[in-house]
Amino acid sequence: MSFLKRLFGGGAGTSEAGEGKPMGDAVEHKGFMIQPTPFSEGGQFQTCAVIWKEVDGVRREHRLVRADRFPSADLAAEQAIRKGRQVIDEQGDQIFG
Repeated sequence: MSFLKRLFGGGAGTSEAGEGKPMGDAVEHKGFMIQPTPFSEGGQFQTCAVIWKEVDGVRREHRLVRADRFPSADLAAEQAIRKGRQVIDEQGDQIFG
């Protein structure tokens, strides 16, 4: 049974997107904020961030999760910022749509 739990996300050592804790200060890029939130997955840290922007007084958010994994949370956070900038450059406000 424990094998099936791990396989389908119920075992120890797994984490769902967004469970990562904010790491460092949020970074501004073209009016958007990028907050790295890497999380531990399989002994490594997975690239994850929250991108947000105030639109008409309402905070709009997008969770960015990539399959990239790194040996440290710092490296995963750096990659999350790079990927966040790339997504903002490519999609702009469409990221919330």
